[in-house]
Amino acid sequence: MDFAVFLVQCLNALQYGLLLFLVASGLTLIFGILGVINLAHGSFYMIGAYLAYALSPWAAQQVGGGFFTALAIGLVLSVAFGYLLEWGFISYLYQREHLQQVLMTYGLILVFEELRSILVGDDVHGVSAPAWLAGSVALGSVMTYPVYRLFMSAVCVVVGLGLYAVIAHTRIGMAIRAGASNREMVQSLGVDIRLLYRIVFAAGVALAVFAGMIASPVSSVYPGMGNQVLIISFVVVVIGGIGSVRGALFASLLVGLVDTFGKVLIPQTAGILVYVLMAAILLWRPEGLFRAG
Repeated sequence: MDFAVFLVQCLNALQYGLLLFLVASGLTLIFGILGVINLAHGSFYMIGAYLAYALSPWAAQQVGGGFFTALAIGLVLSVAFGYLLEWGFISYLYQREHLQQVLMTYGLILVFEELRSILVGDDVHGVSAPAWLAGSVALGSVMTYPVYRLFMSAVCVVVGLGLYAVIAHTRIGMAIRAGASNREMVQSLGVDIRLLYRIVFAAGVALAVFAGMIASPVSSVYPGMGNQVLIISFVVVVIGGIGSVRGALFASLLVGLVDTFGKVLIPQTAGILVYVLMAAILLWRPEGLFRAG
């Protein structure tokens, strides 16, 4: 493999892994702290992509902005949406069995898909990246790499660092880490556990929506786009360890490497390599690579 080609694949693996991390970190927080199996998490990714498609032209016409204005508006809307969704639906699932959680969140998938079909139809749409990010950088004498993909990786790193700072160095982060280990003890210490759960769920939704928005210029926008992301995100959560954001990061990067290079080197089996990796890791460490925290 030529060095330039190898470098391109490494950058693709990094970009894909970091994007997965945004989605999976929200999922592992919800699963690890709230104890809810949220099958609708992939739908939040899809909602983010459609928000980018709908808001970008509106922002350009009405407020003189564009893609970045749409990102800001979408992020605010996603936090409010996640907070209300937890209050109206998810809060009733904490004491329920996992089967009831699966049925409820699967029902939400159906609702979101039907609303998507009614509001924007079933066509495939594209979202334009900002003009100043539309170019490419040279990698060697022949290969180039899109600037927007580098921008995506940089944004994911910044968000990841911000998430780490909040969880590791703030009071709410301390409550989140404690809640992942012993929620009853956290509640007995006077923490408003209902408010904490709503904040965690809203943050998880916002991360998935944000990932869908920044991925939309690369992946396009189409019905059911969240389903595959949901499956891979659960794989990441299981590999990394339920409730571990650090585990989600390492697992996302590992899945990105295996998936990207698998498609290049052994395309006949690329579709199953990630699941073989998950099975191998679970045989070695059934609890995943890291513990919650």
